[in-house]
Amino acid sequence: MTLYTPSRCVLFLVAFLLCANSLCAQYSAITVSGSIKDNQTKGSLSFVNVILKNEKDSSFVAGTISNEEGRFELTKIKPGRYLLLFSFLGYIPKQHPLFVGNLSEFIDLGVEDLQADIQTLTEVVVTSKADEVKETLDRKTFSVENNITQSGGSVLQMMQNLPGITVQEGKVLLRGSDKVVVLIDGKQTALTGFGSQTSLDNIPVSAIDKIEIINNPSAKYDANGNAGIINIIFKKNNREGFNGKVGMMAGLGALWIKKENLPDIRPQFQNTPKLNPSLALNYRKNKINTFFQGDVLYTPTLNKNEFVVRTYDSGEVINQQTKRNRKTTISTLRTGMDWNINSHNSLSFSGLFSSEKILDNGDEPFFNQDLTERRRLWQFLEDELKTTVTATTAFQHKFREPGHIFNSGLNYTFHREDEKYFFTNIMPSFTGLDAFKLLSDEHVLDYTADYIRPLRYGRLEVGMKYRWREIPTNMQFFPGQNSPLDVNAGGKATYRENIPALYSTYVFENTNVELEAGLRVEYVGVNYLVDPNHNTYKSDGYNYIQPFPNVRLAYKFNDYNKISLFFNRRVDRPNEVDIRVFPKYDDAEIIKVGNPALAPQFTNTLEVGYKSGWNSGYLYAAAYHRTAQGTITRIASTVPGSTLIYSIMQNAGKSYMSGLEMVWSQKINERFSFNLNLNGYRNQINAFSVVNQYPQLNTFVAPTESLWSGNIKWNGILHLPNQFDFQVSAIYLAPDLIPQGSIGQRFALDMGLKKLMQNGKQELYINASDLLNTMQIKKTIKGMGFSYVSTDYYETQVIRFGYNYKF
Repeated sequence: MTLYTPSRCVLFLVAFLLCANSLCAQYSAITVSGSIKDNQTKGSLSFVNVILKNEKDSSFVAGTISNEEGRFELTKIKPGRYLLLFSFLGYIPKQHPLFVGNLSEFIDLGVEDLQADIQTLTEVVVTSKADEVKETLDRKTFSVENNITQSGGSVLQMMQNLPGITVQEGKVLLRGSDKVVVLIDGKQTALTGFGSQTSLDNIPVSAIDKIEIINNPSAKYDANGNAGIINIIFKKNNREGFNGKVGMMAGLGALWIKKENLPDIRPQFQNTPKLNPSLALNYRKNKINTFFQGDVLYTPTLNKNEFVVRTYDSGEVINQQTKRNRKTTISTLRTGMDWNINSHNSLSFSGLFSSEKILDNGDEPFFNQDLTERRRLWQFLEDELKTTVTATTAFQHKFREPGHIFNSGLNYTFHREDEKYFFTNIMPSFTGLDAFKLLSDEHVLDYTADYIRPLRYGRLEVGMKYRWREIPTNMQFFPGQNSPLDVNAGGKATYRENIPALYSTYVFENTNVELEAGLRVEYVGVNYLVDPNHNTYKSDGYNYIQPFPNVRLAYKFNDYNKISLFFNRRVDRPNEVDIRVFPKYDDAEIIKVGNPALAPQFTNTLEVGYKSGWNSGYLYAAAYHRTAQGTITRIASTVPGSTLIYSIMQNAGKSYMSGLEMVWSQKINERFSFNLNLNGYRNQINAFSVVNQYPQLNTFVAPTESLWSGNIKWNGILHLPNQFDFQVSAIYLAPDLIPQGSIGQRFALDMGLKKLMQNGKQELYINASDLLNTMQIKKTIKGMGFSYVSTDYYETQVIRFGYNYKF
């Protein structure tokens, strides 16, 4: 399948290469640089006095002298209005106004000419004022150490308290959409996925320094992920000498049973233990910095405990429970070295190893309406090992001008998914023993090159990226008596992807106006090669060349108030698992299958943002609207003569999301501060019709669906005497629209207490997630030929104790 795109988009790239999107950062310590020359001879002038003064009171801000090459550099300058003064014996003193914004970390003033002569310098005046609001309109940064209520858990658990984020069935939703790209230290890896996010529950919080939420990514980032980007930044210490941190967490979950099992199945997990030892080491001397980090997270969990009532159009009613007792052991090791070769060149190497071992023991009983007859008992053991290895090297060259940089990097990721699934299919007339095995290896190679040039009123960045990706998979079925397995749908398949991309970003800033604009052009070629013996699907794929512009235009009323207008175009390419042709039998009567004909989903987003800051807090507000073409979603339907439900990935047509988001952070006094996040949005999926090929041709028709939803999050931190900190987090999630139905409201209350000792070297904490045990997921689904209502009483309440020691 080929998506038609005019070849003119390549010319569009050349003509528009100097346009780019927000670089998604604001700075409070700026470096101003330039060079000084004689205006007649054009020779460099050494030892020229360079002074920066405030506009209002003529107070001294910074000063330096030019070096032997005539270059000067002023560091740690706060955003504001200044006058820059140059004086040198035998030359006329020179001054001019200087505006320092906060969108670029470096400002290059170019060449400053001095005229030979001697005159008296008239005293001048400048001003400088820093923006007290640390949050930007497109990026919010959250320190993991400040989230006491989720210390000792996983990154996925920690994220549910962050503004704009909700967690639903193991996936992160940003402003109501799960089309989120998750980066690790600014890079995509198989640990978190190369399309939408995966496996966030396998990263311990103890390994993480901070998390960034980027709602409007710049052209520098890959174009996938219409909802935005979440960047997970690992801990790294640069202190001189040998230092580190050691920690230990122990916890207990599933403290009581929320809902009793249906008859005659194995007990559900209760009082599940949690353990998380961690160690971080760092050694820095002279030009070399080496680091090591190791974490182990052992967490048995009642991963799923869902009760379902299914009603078919024929009048038949089935009561079902899916209970999954999961034991998970996650080991994460990370090590590397930074080498400052000289003042202009540096080289770094790093490697990451992650192993996630999952053992699921589950039961699925199926009863009639009044529970007097058991129709089926499906008992299973899933033995899965996920292994990830990542190797990264990065080179940086610094030109003579501060902030004038060339970066180059190579990143390789290997990810293996080795899954074995054994189940006993107990029917009234027979018992069958069945199994299947899936082996999937993912290889990804990324090369990036990036050039940054500071300008007098901003900066310019251009770069390129090339990605090669290949995923061979092999599904083997081992059928038993009267097996439900579709053995002819197994075999081998290989996913191949090539993506070269060019991008450019440009930033301009003066006293009142900010312009951040950009363009990324990507070529994407995807081939999915299916075993020719597969009974339904054939090989398929797609390719396209598309431009992805990003623009932000802002007007600053003053130093504390600013309004911005955003536009960006992004794409969500199907994940390999979304097109995987093998049926998945983790539910006896709901069969999930991919679709190799799945096409990318393109999204346009328009947003208006406003922020206002004051000495003790800030207000951040945004209104946004997203329009998606080719919406990727799962479609559940039945086929004539069967009660099995087939859940298949499809492009559902056009969808919309409009919303309002607000974050209010306030420091009441030295003891107490809070932040409040409100997010309300309206989801709509237009009427559509699709043809499902598996297990046989059938047409699914859906009417237009729409629903208002949102969430409220409140976090309060109380600083108590003797270095105690107490945090309370409350989350309310309103009913929301999901494919073919809705999800009910949810509520949770988390609490945490932390004690610092020895000036922060030692830390003790205790926390409890979902303290009231109220979090549960209720869904209502309307499919073709059936409907069902389900409630999942999975484990959400966990109490943790932890200790950390820094040395």
